[in-house]
Amino acid sequence: MDRRIVVVGSSNTDMIIQVERIPRPGETILGGRFTIASGGKGANQAVAAARAGGRVTFIARVGEDMFGDQAVRGFLADGIDVTYVGRDKQAASGVALIFVAADGENSIGVASGANASLSPAEISAAAEIIGSAAVLVTQLETPLETVRAAVEIASSWDVPVILNPAPARPLDDDLLKLVTVLTPNETEAELLTGVKIAGPADAERAAEVLHGRGVRTVIVTLGSAGALVCGPDSRSLVPAFPVQPVDTTAAGDVFNGALATAMAEGKALPEAVRFAAAAAAISVTRLGAQPSAPKREEIDALLAGRH
Repeated sequence: MDRRIVVVGSSNTDMIIQVERIPRPGETILGGRFTIASGGKGANQAVAAARAGGRVTFIARVGEDMFGDQAVRGFLADGIDVTYVGRDKQAASGVALIFVAADGENSIGVASGANASLSPAEISAAAEIIGSAAVLVTQLETPLETVRAAVEIASSWDVPVILNPAPARPLDDDLLKLVTVLTPNETEAELLTGVKIAGPADAERAAEVLHGRGVRTVIVTLGSAGALVCGPDSRSLVPAFPVQPVDTTAAGDVFNGALATAMAEGKALPEAVRFAAAAAAISVTRLGAQPSAPKREEIDALLAGRH
């Protein structure tokens, strides 16, 4: 096994408007500031893992258009292996339209485009590299059968699997029992378990439900309240680093990417989660998805109290 991280997932171009507050249905708000940034949960996690020091291979699909060209150039600039980033002749690259409010909260609509055509066959073609990885990371912005194919291959090779169950959707127990670490936020944990989450105690109850469905370790991210880590025999709340948020768009993605890097390096889970929390804290102080992902030296500095 090498220490490679394989990320299977989506790639989008984010079109971001900063506004005072999120518009209500039917409402137009003037005076926003517009920017374009690379995004998509899979791509965000791949970039976050690479900048945190990981050796990353990304398995994805983009269109044969300027957004796809730009995405691939960005991956290469971050040292990511793009051997398995396919180009779709029919579908456009994925696009996300994002409102970001003054308090850092966001509202997002996504046109999946080529992400929707990432197939189990493409995962099978990458089986050898998945099987030789230190960790597999995936999310739910590509077809569920494709996610399942990746998780099944990793599990068959005893490769640890991080599944970030976002965007929130129901998942069956046959998939969950193959997951090593599940990383829902409060909304996703509630959808998967039916437990209303208002704090760490509720998150622990939700984690117990997920353990009962076969997940070995559950990390419920709780924003400024930190991350609740529930393993088979232990429970701990890893506090968040106090920062002033500017844009929370990719905080969860940065957390997952950095977590993968720490796990691939063999860090114990509490240390890996603290590393991931530091990366996520830095990311929310910056606008944009991939532009917000910090480099390794920045994460190390925050952990050492020098940030």
